[in-house]
Amino acid sequence: MNDPRTTLQQRQLALDLGHRPAYGREDFLVAPGNRAAVEWIDRWPAWPSHALALFGPAGCGKSHLSQVFALKTRAVALAAPDLTSDVVGAILGRAGAFVVEEGDLADERALFHLFNAVRESKGALLLTGREPPARWRTELPDLRSRLASIPAVGIDPPDDAMMEAVLVKLFADRQLSVAPDVIAYALRRMDRSFAAARRLVATADKESLAGKRPITIPLVKTIIGEEIA
Repeated sequence: MNDPRTTLQQRQLALDLGHRPAYGREDFLVAPGNRAAVEWIDRWPAWPSHALALFGPAGCGKSHLSQVFALKTRAVALAAPDLTSDVVGAILGRAGAFVVEEGDLADERALFHLFNAVRESKGALLLTGREPPARWRTELPDLRSRLASIPAVGIDPPDDAMMEAVLVKLFADRQLSVAPDVIAYALRRMDRSFAAARRLVATADKESLAGKRPITIPLVKTIIGEEIA
């Protein structure tokens, strides 16, 4: 049986203490691909409809913007699996604004109930999804027509300049300082998505702590190689 003290001496265990991402409006990085969505969030409460949808690929920034909106409006925020008819009944009256992440995966009757209730109370509803609501596979005709009538704003995948800024921010969120050549190396080889950037930064942080070593090009090369393999 291995002596736990020997194991600890061989390798420091990386404790998953987590980090606190910055979700304020001032922390959101604006680029051409997301500028329209940011302007819509900033425009509230002067929306032409009580509801708005943000759509785009995974990791494009929908969740961050929905958090910005939730903080701004004191909204009740729910993930799609948590939206049920019972939950809708419980949360109505608790807030004037609501967020439903991945609305395309939500229970249709619950979403229909929430949509109508928010409209009647002159509240606000922010939905997110991979596709615009008009393309969601919705079985309820009334819900389908309502979703098709609301403004839908797309967020494009980030370009190189945006990805560089995102990597710097994600490392800064974890209080990590990384050399520019490491960032440049990662940009040339990683997938162009916020999701990939988050995975890279999280893994680099964990491996750096576990091995008591700085985040260097060889470390990043290993991480990206393992993801591709």
